[in-house]
Amino acid sequence: MYYFSLHTHSNFCDGKTSIEAICETAIKKGLQTLGFSSHAPVPFETKWAMHFQNLEPYVAEVKRCKEKFSEQLEIYRSLEADFIAHNRSVPFDVWRQLGQLDYIIGSVHLVSNPEKENAIWFLDGPAENYEIGLNECFDGDIRQGVRSYYRQIQEMIITQKPDMIAHIDKVVMNNKGRFFSEKDDWYQSILEQTLKVIAKAGTVIEVNTRGIYRGKYHTYFPNENIIKRCVELGIPLTVSVDAHHPGELTSEFESALKAIRQAGGKSISIFTKNGWKQKAIDAVIS
Repeated sequence: MYYFSLHTHSNFCDGKTSIEAICETAIKKGLQTLGFSSHAPVPFETKWAMHFQNLEPYVAEVKRCKEKFSEQLEIYRSLEADFIAHNRSVPFDVWRQLGQLDYIIGSVHLVSNPEKENAIWFLDGPAENYEIGLNECFDGDIRQGVRSYYRQIQEMIITQKPDMIAHIDKVVMNNKGRFFSEKDDWYQSILEQTLKVIAKAGTVIEVNTRGIYRGKYHTYFPNENIIKRCVELGIPLTVSVDAHHPGELTSEFESALKAIRQAGGKSISIFTKNGWKQKAIDAVIS
């Protein structure tokens, strides 16, 4: 198995272990490529994002470990940068420069409403916060909230040009069928519109396994139907375990590869010394 982890969190953000300890475990588990992607700082206090003052030490520590383990592991530096809204987020090009990044992962955890300046709908964390944020930010209007989420992703793709998109349908995780169905026509319409924007940009979408192995969701982000549509649209896919602990570095990795193959995918995107390349799924599994 050609194991890799391009979406990996350390104790510079909400990960549980040091960068060096993750590298040591990655080598033991047989990983060939390891990309660190701490949550980039956000302009307010959180428990999960890196602090601004820790960015320089983060850059230095990834560089140190890259040199230390150079004969055993390919190591890359990234950030998972949150896009909140245009002019409310640090531009991704700033992160690229300050973090000396090999690639950047774009994500939306925080949905904003242009009509409510300070309101934010936080999609992650405890499920009860999902409803609280929806009510505070969108007056309980789930269609407006979900459409705003996907439009925010579209704006991120067009204006920030991330290399990869994290857990693209994360908006469904804490929904748990309570407020809308993924089969609803309005949901399918905004999702399809978003996928076509991504297809035009050629941005990589990760198939994120964290919901499954953490018991937070029954399938991948995105789900099997979206994976199939990505294949149909020619959107490049990769696998991310979104590890926050070294023990998670290969969790559900193989099952995600098989899900992509079952959807008709023949290859996945991996990051190399020469940038993003396609690798046959059969070659990764063998």
